[in-house]
Amino acid sequence: MRMSPITLLRIAGILDGISLLTLLCIAMPLKYYADFPLAVTINGSIHGGIFVFYVLTIIYAALRIQWSAWWSIVALIAAFIPLGNFALDWQLTKVQHRYSIKPLKKSWLVYGIIFFSFIDLFAQLPVISTFATSVGATAFVAGIVVGMYSFSNTFGNILSGVLTDKVGPFKILVFGLITTSLSLLSYHLIYDTTSLLIVRCVHGFFGGLIVPAAFTLLANTTAQDKLGSKSAVTGSFIGIAAIIGPAFSGILASRTTVPTVFTFVAVFGLILTVTTFLFLRIQINKDKKVDTGGIFEWNKGVLKSFGGAFFLMFSQGVLAYLLPLHVESLGYSSRMSGTLMSMFGIIAVLAFVLPTNRIFDKVPSVYTLLIGVSLLGCSQMLLGQSETTLTLYTVMAIYGLGFAFLFPSINTLLIQSTKNETRGKAYGYFYAFFSLGVVVGSSLLGMLPFDLSLSFIFTGTVLVCFGILVITDTMLERLKLHKA
Repeated sequence: MRMSPITLLRIAGILDGISLLTLLCIAMPLKYYADFPLAVTINGSIHGGIFVFYVLTIIYAALRIQWSAWWSIVALIAAFIPLGNFALDWQLTKVQHRYSIKPLKKSWLVYGIIFFSFIDLFAQLPVISTFATSVGATAFVAGIVVGMYSFSNTFGNILSGVLTDKVGPFKILVFGLITTSLSLLSYHLIYDTTSLLIVRCVHGFFGGLIVPAAFTLLANTTAQDKLGSKSAVTGSFIGIAAIIGPAFSGILASRTTVPTVFTFVAVFGLILTVTTFLFLRIQINKDKKVDTGGIFEWNKGVLKSFGGAFFLMFSQGVLAYLLPLHVESLGYSSRMSGTLMSMFGIIAVLAFVLPTNRIFDKVPSVYTLLIGVSLLGCSQMLLGQSETTLTLYTVMAIYGLGFAFLFPSINTLLIQSTKNETRGKAYGYFYAFFSLGVVVGSSLLGMLPFDLSLSFIFTGTVLVCFGILVITDTMLERLKLHKA
């Protein structure tokens, strides 16, 4: 008899709860009162492994039981509270009989592919510049190494969009997963800056093939009245990758090597490749005509979506560049920059997965876009004026809410403004603007003669101006329709 996902979750939860208690009540006292730090090292490693297993069982239960997101959130929070796992187990015994195993939705596999693509990106952030200097790169060349991925990623995005419309997203996904995984393994072959630049270029290009195909597949198989909430769910996987990726790579690289970090990500990619090939085969309708370069319309909805993608990642690029400098100037440790980034990610993920995501199905995308970009702009302005821990975390929470409003809005707007036959191209251009936004945001502010405070104000002003431009054009269009 097959074990229920909830039973597996309960077993993992009890093990996690026991390991947490032994860490807090036995290992830590041995370290601080008996001068035996090895106890924490051993117990901490065991607890870390069990916690990873526990998180995987939460994900597995969510996929197979398809219960409310609240259960997954509560299960995750319980792991950080002494005796929390035991309280959760008591509750699960009372409700377990209500849930049965349901067929695994193929859309969740696509979410997994999107998660892989973005954890591949975010895992690079804390380690790639130091890895570049370790193989002999100067500070200037290290900057080029970091930017090379996004630069070549742009070309991969565009090619993926064109090919997705011609041969379908399934083939592009499988090819992109294989080549990206092999690119990640090739970091073991690097011996100097030239080989590193080549690998970064290849890695970025093949990595760029995945996301447009995945988003096109999701868009073409989602009901029109669920576009907004589905985009929000997709955004939650990106947010989770943004939270997990940097911490995962930073910790693992400190204990092993940077190529080892990429090897772990590559193994995940290869597993997804096999799973995708086995379970995500899409039969192409024989009656469907193959696109031979269908006309892609650069209408206003598409332009607003592309603009939103560019300025969203422009804001992210600026944040990645300025936030650590601002935190350092205030006298805080570099660790605080990471926790501030985590705050923004956590708020965004909560907004994505909670019932609040239904707002994106009910409110026109252009208005939620305006709310999102305005929140991002205001938070950028406030960051430059924030000096205390409380204000910094509050502003980053606002920033996370802005991200949560903007990302589903621009995705929904793009889908509503394009046809199935050219949606691959649309997403190819869309993510090309994403990549360009990061490059411009992280480099432009370094060239302008602004101090930190003025740089934040400049960024916020640019974002707010984009929002004003979008809503003004929308109002003019509605006025024209009303007169007609």
